[in-house]
Amino acid sequence: MNRIVSLAWALLTLTAVAAADEPAPAWKFDAAQLQPFWRSNVMHGESVLFIKDDKGGAKGKLLFTPTKILKVTSSSGEVIFEAGKDYLRKRGSQEIVLPAGSRITAKTPQDLRRPAKSQKYALTHRDGNGEILFGATHEYHDMQTLVTYEHDLFAWKGHAPEFSGKQLPKTIKILAAKQPLKIALLGDSISTGCNASGWAKVAPHQPPYQDLLVQNLEAASGSKVTLENFAVGGTNTDWGVTKIGKVTGAKPDLVILAFGMNDSSGRPAKDYQANIQKMIAAIHATNPDTEIILVATMLGNKDWVALKQELFPQYRDALSDLCQPGIALADMTSVWAELLRHKQDWDLSGNGVNHPNDFGHRIYAQVMSALLIPETRKD
Repeated sequence: MNRIVSLAWALLTLTAVAAADEPAPAWKFDAAQLQPFWRSNVMHGESVLFIKDDKGGAKGKLLFTPTKILKVTSSSGEVIFEAGKDYLRKRGSQEIVLPAGSRITAKTPQDLRRPAKSQKYALTHRDGNGEILFGATHEYHDMQTLVTYEHDLFAWKGHAPEFSGKQLPKTIKILAAKQPLKIALLGDSISTGCNASGWAKVAPHQPPYQDLLVQNLEAASGSKVTLENFAVGGTNTDWGVTKIGKVTGAKPDLVILAFGMNDSSGRPAKDYQANIQKMIAAIHATNPDTEIILVATMLGNKDWVALKQELFPQYRDALSDLCQPGIALADMTSVWAELLRHKQDWDLSGNGVNHPNDFGHRIYAQVMSALLIPETRKD
């Protein structure tokens, strides 16, 4: 791994623990926010970073065309914005426009860059024009706005994760019987909780995806669900192979393996797959009945030179090839790729380069929930 990439990972490793000192205020669980968005006609709290144009205006784009906007707030939820005064909806369009005098935060594209070597670690832009602005904790959160709106049902045309009752029968049986379920998680900084607002200790203090998943499973099934998290920031599948013993030692019913972002600086898909296969073998050597969810990671910022974008779908396919009864795929890669067909990375990013924001963490939880909860809830 080259020096630039190593330094960048070192920075991300440090930020993975930077906000973990004090307990955050309680998060109010809302099952509607964990309903898989592709099954609903209501989008809850979609994040938008409004961008100014050369004429002084500003606009942002939603994933779907809204039929009715229900609420627009700051990412903290502490400020509620007014239609007509703070934002204008373009009917028949996914765009929202900010009028003069709007209280909603808007930035220029240049605001999201920094001069070369001006940040402690290089996040060089692919076009060579400076660096991507890095958000160590809640910088992007503070710039983003949340929009809750109604839209046409079945507007989502991308990958739609489905219930994995046949692939994960033991886990589903435990949940259906309202028995305790023990989960172990091994992964990188995304799975430590980076840049969820709860991790960053700012309102609304939303937990990261793994904690949202636990809350959602408990609410849907009535089971007591516990999750032991062995994730560490800045790590990759080489590291995962050396730490899988901690996972097997926990004797979980279900293991979540969530790697790929840090491998994507250059590890070939066959080597990535071989490392995941070693972890699976180690898990099953200790307990053949343990079931596994393999997470195909979200995409990192395509403009960061450290990431090789072509590897993300290759990793997804490598994981898919490992799936069989007892092993299921949580395909964030395909979902994230479709999100980026309609929105910009800065709308979804928690740190500017390779972490999800609150909205992204909720989508992670929705994708995994869809595998484990039968489709019964409707908005």
